[in-house]
Amino acid sequence: MKIENTVVVVTGGLSGLGNACVEYLLNLRAKVAIFDLNAETSKMSVEHAATDDLIFCDVDVTNAEMIRLAISRVTAELGDIRACINCAGIAPGGKTVGRNGALAIEKFINVLNINLIGTFNVTRLIAESMSRLSPIDDDGHRGVIVNTASVAAFDGQIGQAAYAASKGGVASMTLPIARDLGPIGIRVNTIAPGVFGTPMMLGMHEDVRKPLEKAVQFPKRLGYPVEFAKMAAHVIDNNYLNGEVIRLDGGIRMAPK
Repeated sequence: MKIENTVVVVTGGLSGLGNACVEYLLNLRAKVAIFDLNAETSKMSVEHAATDDLIFCDVDVTNAEMIRLAISRVTAELGDIRACINCAGIAPGGKTVGRNGALAIEKFINVLNINLIGTFNVTRLIAESMSRLSPIDDDGHRGVIVNTASVAAFDGQIGQAAYAASKGGVASMTLPIARDLGPIGIRVNTIAPGVFGTPMMLGMHEDVRKPLEKAVQFPKRLGYPVEFAKMAAHVIDNNYLNGEVIRLDGGIRMAPK
């Protein structure tokens, strides 16, 4: 699916990997809608904030009504949504049993609600919108959805039970959703990034960050957010890529801590 002039929704597009996707897609002349919290008032790093090809929608990914309203707005202002990149998520740590006792179940549930249920919530409603569109090619393509898991889905570290469970769910539902949506011409893939140089990661103490960099096989560094954006764009562009979970991690295998 060509990216130029394609309407793409990016959840979590105000920061980190989502923001990198927004920047990269705009440079490829896509039309982009950011779904994020406090979108209208946030100090965005998006260079193209004044363009007519970018709009911001306040969206809590766990709130179906907010998603539906945002989809309607995007369709009215930019056109039919043909692609979606789900980057919205949180990554709090917490041991199953720590110094203060058992991990609060509310914290565990909150991570699953945003990372897993939120991803599915946006996926199902965007796919519903895409299902009403006419195919754009002889294969019958109507759209493509790119979800974000993590290498923690496969080798989560100490304190990552909630995060690993949420991202493992995103990875595990990729093929079933692709099978659900294939008959209506919608592809679904997931990227599982390793350690990337997002503001959150770069803000960590060197004692935390350096061992993670060292665990990367090659190249020996954090991933550049634009490298994630390039992969997401490739997934959109490559029509034969479907039902896959793609590790993008420099060959890292996470140690327990």
